[in-house]
Amino acid sequence: MQLHQQFIRTAKTNKTRIAVYDQATGKDLTYNKMLIASIILARKFSAYREHYVGVMVPTSAGCMLTMLAILMNGKVPVMINYSTGARENALYAQDKCSFRTIITSKKLIEKLGIDPIRGMVFIEDIMKEVTIKDKLSAASISLLPTPILSKMFYSGSMEEDIVILFTSGSEKNPKTVQLSHKNINHQLININKILNLLPNEIFIANLPYFHVFGLTITFWLPIVFGFSIVAHANPLDYKAIVDSIKKYAVTIIVGTPTFYYGYLKKASKGDFSSLRVAISGADKLPDHLRDLYQKEHGVDLMEGYGTTETSPVISTNIGGSCRPGSVGKLLPNVKVRIVDRETGEDLPVGKEGKIIVKGDLVMTGYLGDLEETSLRVRNGWYDTGDMGVLDRDGYLWHRGRLRRFVKIGGEMVSLVKIENELEKLMPEDAICCVVDVPNPYKGADIIAAFTTKDINIKQLLKHLSKKLPSIAIPKEFFLIEDIPMMGSGKVNFREVEKICREWQLEKNHPARLK
Repeated sequence: MQLHQQFIRTAKTNKTRIAVYDQATGKDLTYNKMLIASIILARKFSAYREHYVGVMVPTSAGCMLTMLAILMNGKVPVMINYSTGARENALYAQDKCSFRTIITSKKLIEKLGIDPIRGMVFIEDIMKEVTIKDKLSAASISLLPTPILSKMFYSGSMEEDIVILFTSGSEKNPKTVQLSHKNINHQLININKILNLLPNEIFIANLPYFHVFGLTITFWLPIVFGFSIVAHANPLDYKAIVDSIKKYAVTIIVGTPTFYYGYLKKASKGDFSSLRVAISGADKLPDHLRDLYQKEHGVDLMEGYGTTETSPVISTNIGGSCRPGSVGKLLPNVKVRIVDRETGEDLPVGKEGKIIVKGDLVMTGYLGDLEETSLRVRNGWYDTGDMGVLDRDGYLWHRGRLRRFVKIGGEMVSLVKIENELEKLMPEDAICCVVDVPNPYKGADIIAAFTTKDINIKQLLKHLSKKLPSIAIPKEFFLIEDIPMMGSGKVNFREVEKICREWQLEKNHPARLK
């Protein structure tokens, strides 16, 4: 049973429960209202003949209903990142997936300050066309028995695509990831097993749905199992999100370290007392951030690991199965091997190598790119491009992206390891990012960027000299008060590297920290 059909079943058995507390509109929608609205939209969207339909709508009931209605028509939603370069990303998606129609919002387009592009259809205009007859008809259809109702909408194989997502593009151009119903369903079943979800869980949807972490954990997981969702359109509205956690007694939250820093700044004692599960992913969780949540709020901030191509969760710390610093134990029914990055041979326990993953969580492939797909997925094993270690107790330790290792003087240097050491000497709310820029003699120079100038460079260098080889110590230090971020909360390494490369050419640039 495909996931939109599982939603229909869930909606029929949880009619009066609130499905979404929509902060964008201020409306609370029950599962019954969600079902009726999805039927209305499904009938409206039947006019679109393309297999792929773009979706560029902030996290809201409107976005959820749009995705459900597209799937109910046997089409596939293509989620477009509107946080950075919205117009360019929309055109890129149309070109890569060969479609025209993009469901979006006038309010979003106005807020972004961009001109509409060919093929955009506004959700506000669609809703204006909804008549009393449409509503009554959909309400009548929603009363049909579940088996009959399900057959009225598209029913296909679990192997079929449920969504098209784009990789973050933080290191190179985004890739077009095909995820199937089977991929996401694997996550729902196995995440449910490790979280031991309770009947009245309340999730906060604080992440954009063009990011797989938000899509799987804060949309499909609650909407399929019948939990409530508190939806926020703007992930950077930290105060509003903290207020919602307290107001709605949210029990489950996921996010990135950047967002958790933001919540921490706006929270008062007791605001997080309802949280049962708090998981951080997408970037390395700094030790001091974990400590601050425990010390100030009594919240155990757990770290997990995943990729867009794995739907996303590969491993996570949770409850009694937690080892701080690691990214936890593997999700049930997930296989991981650690292999030599050059030979591909399996490495023994405790030896660092490349992480490759197998299971029903692994994507169908990269749409329209057979070559890249064959390079990354072989015999069902997905090459994450990440480096890591499996210890004797089954905990996975993430060492960073292979691309975040740089060869200097013939030695492989981990930029993530340098960042970890720098974080130990930074103010609590500061962020650092380490990048490499080309050097014709050594291969690369390492540069560190900080969001604060309150750093003692001499003390920092003294500390690094005791922890790192000399080739790994940054040669330049820059102040970038607003480090470029992706919409998902991850650092945009390409942009940081570009800034540092330009600044390095100016020997006396004012941003250089001394």
